[in-house]
Amino acid sequence: MDFNSNKPIYLQIVEYVYERILQLEWKEDHKVISVRDLATELEVNPNTVMRAYEKLQNDNIIYNKRGIGFFVVLEAATLIKNLRKESFIQNELKNDLYRAKLLGITQEEIINIYNQD
Repeated sequence: MDFNSNKPIYLQIVEYVYERILQLEWKEDHKVISVRDLATELEVNPNTVMRAYEKLQNDNIIYNKRGIGFFVVLEAATLIKNLRKESFIQNELKNDLYRAKLLGITQEEIINIYNQD
């Protein structure tokens, strides 16, 4: 995995896990790769992976069965899509729509562009 210097590594690992779940490589209610094994695979410190797993656990994407490991929650894909949608609207779409408004791009033009795809 190539890490981007603009974003903390643990958040990039969170995105990596999101992708594994959305692509059904990590199935709901199944055990995920251990912290140590993922750290080895990604060539990062296990503490960094643990920080990512803690964020995923706080976001209710994975859960911990004490002594067994981490598991993907049921409906994780839906939760991930909702988190990404909210983040996209707040962090990207609002800014882009504001810039469009400043440039005089009308709602109709935006709708036409959207409908072309």
